[in-house]
Amino acid sequence: MSILENFRLDGNVAIVTGAGKGIGRAIALGLAEAGADVAVASRTAGDIDKVAEEIRALGRKAIAVPTDVTKMESLEALADQTVSELGSLSIWVSNAGGLPDGTPRYLTRTPEDKWDAQIDLNLKSVWMGAVVAAKHMADNGGSIINISSRAAIGGQIKNGPYGASKAATNSLTQTLSLELAPKIRVNAVAPGPIPTENFDESMGIDSDEKRQALLKQFQIPLARFGAEEDIASAVVYMASPAAGWVTGQCLFVTGGR
Repeated sequence: MSILENFRLDGNVAIVTGAGKGIGRAIALGLAEAGADVAVASRTAGDIDKVAEEIRALGRKAIAVPTDVTKMESLEALADQTVSELGSLSIWVSNAGGLPDGTPRYLTRTPEDKWDAQIDLNLKSVWMGAVVAAKHMADNGGSIINISSRAAIGGQIKNGPYGASKAATNSLTQTLSLELAPKIRVNAVAPGPIPTENFDESMGIDSDEKRQALLKQFQIPLARFGAEEDIASAVVYMASPAAGWVTGQCLFVTGGR
């Protein structure tokens, strides 16, 4: 097999959570371009219906499955429907996450219910997704990819709950990679600043001027914000045979920040 062929995903079936827009949409389309059939999952049916149509336009099979990633029964139903309609499951991308209400917070000023909501969305959902995926991949193997964040590293003043949930996601990824080896590989991809709708909302960006000012503040060595496709490319690599000897790793896609 040639090097480029190692990046192909023909014959694979993927699930991508949070796939209705932004990074999740880009990941779903990237996996499809590489040859995978894809189940796109999100709470908003209209968004994932559109993404599924885009995937079908690429010549791949796709289903749109409304899913609440904070509920085990919803994730189990997602996996069951994927296997029933697409035939198997070999790639699981836990992308759904972010700030539940779009509001970053100091740790010591975070109400308990807001803490619980953050952990449920960013950490518990990743653990549950891996549990469900592992059941379906136990016989034939597969790849689980968790979307982490640059915020997992170092202190995150005014964004502590989010940073803590992503740091824990990296730890969870490492432990799962040991528990599920050798058949199932488990890795993470950690994006840096990418101006998605969620990012703009949480950072209070409502103009190009504010975005450029923030870019200067971040001091990114490669001198630009990331693009959704930057993360999709990393996920395709982690899911593909090209990364067949890679597990338990977190790939930081941050422009050098």
